[in-house]
Amino acid sequence: MRILVATTGVLPAGPVADFCKQLIGDTPDVTVMTVVQVPHSFLEALDDEVRRSFLDDAPASSARAEEKAAAYLEERGRRAVDPICAALASVEIDCDIRFVEGDDAAEAIIKTAQDVKAEMVIMGATRRLFTEEAWKSVSARVMVNSHLPVLLVPGPRLEDTMEMPAVEL
Repeated sequence: MRILVATTGVLPAGPVADFCKQLIGDTPDVTVMTVVQVPHSFLEALDDEVRRSFLDDAPASSARAEEKAAAYLEERGRRAVDPICAALASVEIDCDIRFVEGDDAAEAIIKTAQDVKAEMVIMGATRRLFTEEAWKSVSARVMVNSHLPVLLVPGPRLEDTMEMPAVEL
């Protein structure tokens, strides 16, 4: 089974690896991907060697700007996919990695699923599923528009990620 795992870095790695192990069958084919919105204009404004005035209209070289964008994509992408890839490796599953630049995460996930011929998408659910607002989420849009089975793995609950202050009685 070909599985596409789409993550922003909050998808719980252990459960994803366990699901993949159970689902892949005899021919494991797992791709882990993330969508990164690269701030091109911000990166172009950064100059490592010379500080420019905001009034200076001289454009940065396009090759240098592309290098910065590629480095940004790689760094942000690694942060998101490395925990999932490590968890997959711990259960002896090799995976391909894709860093996709895009402004619309749902469309990028659907396109990547088509490109890798995925038979299923695994992604995180960060909102309650049965509310009107949830149907505007990336995961809901992928479910509706991809026509593929989508396994939603809930992330940590907000209460679990916040440290509760001590209360004195």
